[in-house]
Amino acid sequence: MGEVIFVGAGPGAPDLITVAGLRALESADVVLYAGSLVNPALLEYAPEGIPVHNTASMNLEETTRVCIEHASRGERVVRLHTGDPSLYGAIQEQMVPLDEAGIPYRVIPGVSSAFASAASLKTQLTLPGVSQTVIFTRLSGRTPVPEGESLEKLAASGATLCVFLSVDRIGEVVERCLEGGRSPKTPAAVVSRAGWPDEASVAGTLEDIAAKVKEAGFIKQSMVIIGDPLGPRILGSDFEPSKLYAATFSHGYRKGSG
Repeated sequence: MGEVIFVGAGPGAPDLITVAGLRALESADVVLYAGSLVNPALLEYAPEGIPVHNTASMNLEETTRVCIEHASRGERVVRLHTGDPSLYGAIQEQMVPLDEAGIPYRVIPGVSSAFASAASLKTQLTLPGVSQTVIFTRLSGRTPVPEGESLEKLAASGATLCVFLSVDRIGEVVERCLEGGRSPKTPAAVVSRAGWPDEASVAGTLEDIAAKVKEAGFIKQSMVIIGDPLGPRILGSDFEPSKLYAATFSHGYRKGSG
């Protein structure tokens, strides 16, 4: 019996796949990848001549059938997902038929576009005394968001918001954050195609970020990040350094001076 390996391909750049993901891809007997999102340059890591399926035009039944057929023949099937497959990756629905067919599988995590976007902005998503919580969310679309997770309610928490799949409705994102009590001066940034050669970004506040996004022409594959931890990078605001490296702070590996 073979196996199916769900691999987080990362946000776009071929060298942002993990070492574990790379090794799985290099030893694959067949590859399925989300061609609408995954960088096809990653396929160069796969063995030459193996079957490669672009799942952009395949439905769930077709995708799982390919996985089951090849794994049943003792082959290693690598299923490439963009970013990290645990976030909006739709892997749960693929695992159920594999369980029913008795096909073994495992998951290799990947670099989320949220983290690639933070790296592009050279910023943190958490800062001491500012926010220690990050929320991954999106606006309702064809896939609804539960009422209890409306953006207004999440914005009211004060946490850093990483809003997926919503840049085409950036005005609504801003409006809902303001309705949730965020200040118009709250730092905000949008990174388009993080990790790709044409990566681009804009930064500002809730007051002007929608206009900047419209001017830049970002309409898809963009991460919206909203929160005060972006302040030092975007607005030059002051912040409280972490205690971890403070000279007066003691821990199991170092005795502080205070």
